[in-house]
Amino acid sequence: MANLNDPRPTSTAFGSVPRAGGQVVFDAGLRKHMLSIYNYMTSGVLLTGIVALLTFNSGLAINFASGPMMWIVALSPLAIVFAMSFGANRFSKTTLQMMFWTFAALMGLSMSTIFLRFTGGSIAVTFFATAAAFAGLSLFGYTTQKSLSSWGSFLIMGVVGLIVATIANMFLQSPALMYAISFIGVLIFAGLTAYDTQRLKNEYAVLRGTEFAGKAIVLGALTLYLDFINMFQFLLSFLGNRE
Repeated sequence: MANLNDPRPTSTAFGSVPRAGGQVVFDAGLRKHMLSIYNYMTSGVLLTGIVALLTFNSGLAINFASGPMMWIVALSPLAIVFAMSFGANRFSKTTLQMMFWTFAALMGLSMSTIFLRFTGGSIAVTFFATAAAFAGLSLFGYTTQKSLSSWGSFLIMGVVGLIVATIANMFLQSPALMYAISFIGVLIFAGLTAYDTQRLKNEYAVLRGTEFAGKAIVLGALTLYLDFINMFQFLLSFLGNRE
């Protein structure tokens, strides 16, 4: 949160906060907080990618593509997400960190199967396209002076709708519905990237100096990680080459 009594000259930069009258003031604490979130999130994505590639190259990915192992690998990360989200007050920051790294590694096992369905080149192209889109959307969420809070309920309803449609399509096996889900999924998680970035930035004003601030960094990284990975997976349905 900006110190309104700070006599330093105002400037527009990462870590700057709008002031009344259109001016901005640099807040080193906010900059450090957000960079920590991005560092954790980026490290988690890289860990997932490394584990996925190593698992595929070892030949183990085929074991996670079907059968009981598929459900274990798919549901384990979800269990960790719920535990981190609802048990954050009980866990220490160190415990949350370990849970985050475990989650990222398990996601790598789960995502190793994409190499069985798409070419490595198309996966790489989609990854960098997602990274560029994520960077632009997150920058927009961070710098815009327009409140994105009204997006929250709409986007959450969209995520619920995606889950319901995905489950329904497991039985219908409709290619048209699959592409519709992927298209809407990209839009929803693009919106969530901007929305969550602004929300995390605004939360710093409340959390700075508190014991929970360190935990919020890990939880914030988890949130942006999920936005990135989901946007990547939905975008891969369009850009991925199955040959």
